Amino acid sequence: MATSKFMRAIRVSEFGGPSVLKLFNDIPVPTPGPNQLLIRVHACGVNPVETYIRSGAYARKPSLPYTPGSDVSGVVQAVGDNVTAFKAGDRVFTTSTETGGYAEYTKASEDSVHLLPDNLDYKQGAAIGIPYFTAYRALFHRAHAKSGESVLVHGASGGVGVAACQIARAFGMKVLGTAGTPEGLALVMKNGAHQVFNHREKDYIDKIKEATSEKGVDVIIEMLSNVNLSHDLQLVSYGGRVIVSINVS
Repeated sequence: MATSKFMRAIRVSEFGGPSVLKLFNDIPVPTPGPNQLLIRVHACGVNPVETYIRSGAYARKPSLPYTPGSDVSGVVQAVGDNVTAFKAGDRVFTTSTETGGYAEYTKASEDSVHLLPDNLDYKQGAAIGIPYFTAYRALFHRAHAKSGESVLVHGASGGVGVAACQIARAFGMKVLGTAGTPEGLALVMKNGAHQVFNHREKDYIDKIKEATSEKGVDVIIEMLSNVNLSHDLQLVSYGGRVIVSINVS
């Protein structure tokens, strides 16, 4: 177990802007249940949904006070009596914490924890959960994308978009991506896209059509459907699929 009974953690006691995030030094270290692990946090991802939750704008609100953060990586400090897949000292990452990741320690259910590959550092481990699992689910569980198909990642410079470009390229798809800044365009190109388009340009839809020889795109991963869905319906091929992965407004 942890050497101290208390830890530092960020707590939210009221919904609002960033100023409601308060650092405390006397939060009790969680005790793992029978099917849980206690993780010493080395890095924690910050996802857009956590800002919506903190502001009170999200549909599901946690009970106050709470510690934000779901994607963490670190080292297993202790395991519950029923845990068999992990042991103290294992490098791990999790896609869902039970007690929040903005803290020195967090606990998570065994079924949400994964071993962190040796070739990934803790910062990379903390960036896997929501972005990469979301991108993989959109491409394969929802779109049933296959090697050789074309994929448009509409809004590809964010975390999920970058992950989708990398995964689609690795699986042999033709990857098209959009972004709205020179930095974003360069990032998308660097992370697997064959071609990139500036979605702030008025004629970018026509350029994407040209890139597909007017056949349309087999799979579109959409990040902002309230703005882009009408464009997607112009771009998707006959029998193609539009997947609304996230909706950031």
